[in-house]
Amino acid sequence: MPKVIFITGASSGIGKAIGDFLIDRNFTVVGTSRKPENYTSTSRFPLVALDVTQQETISAAVKTVLESEGKIDVLINNAGVGITGPIEETPAAEIQKAFHTNVFGPIEVIKAVLPAMRSNGSGKIINITSIAGYMGLPYRGIYSATKAALEITTEAMRMEIRQFGVEMSNVAPGDFATNIAAGRYHAPINADSPYNAAYASTLQMMNDHVNSGENPEKMARAILEIIENPSPKIHYKVGAPLQKFSIVLKRILPDKLYERMLLNHYKLK
Repeated sequence: MPKVIFITGASSGIGKAIGDFLIDRNFTVVGTSRKPENYTSTSRFPLVALDVTQQETISAAVKTVLESEGKIDVLINNAGVGITGPIEETPAAEIQKAFHTNVFGPIEVIKAVLPAMRSNGSGKIINITSIAGYMGLPYRGIYSATKAALEITTEAMRMEIRQFGVEMSNVAPGDFATNIAAGRYHAPINADSPYNAAYASTLQMMNDHVNSGENPEKMARAILEIIENPSPKIHYKVGAPLQKFSIVLKRILPDKLYERMLLNHYKLK
């Protein structure tokens, strides 16, 4: 009987690429989207309605999958939102929305699937975080903070649930060629803002990195390796060598030297 893979945020981008890749390898894939009716002609696997900021949709989606498939073997917590801007000028409501979507929502999805996994005595939960979660990046600080929070939550929660036969891992991607930039919240570039020039140039650099990013299939292959590994690691990083090496440098360099390296990279004073 094929494993049932449940992927949040699977109508486009990395989530869709993972789903398509696993479908081709004979897994049963069910994805989610806030508006699945918009993707009936483009999705190769069924999509159920789920908004990670709405608890009732999480419960309903998990119930639907369990009723139709009988189990959930693997949860891939992929749904998330990007956010950029000077923290001083980012509205509190947008900061709260980012944390709700990238941290609180994924935790609620985990809580929704755990009873069924515990009943089966097995399961894997894979949280998609970001290499940005390993460092505070200028004009992407809130995004970095949300992904860092999910990384640390995983470290703690995997120790709590291992007694049930359920494994949990993080996968931190770097820049991939997806439509994530179009869906980000961008704090406006205000002509009278003291951050105007620095933010505008940094935002352009971020978008260029995404546009020239790697093929999302690389992420899908990493996910497959975790699914097939009976004892997966806690943390995985997937991306360009330099992006992964930046995490190593963060660990070994003095804080201010690493900060200077980031300032030089983003051409900030």
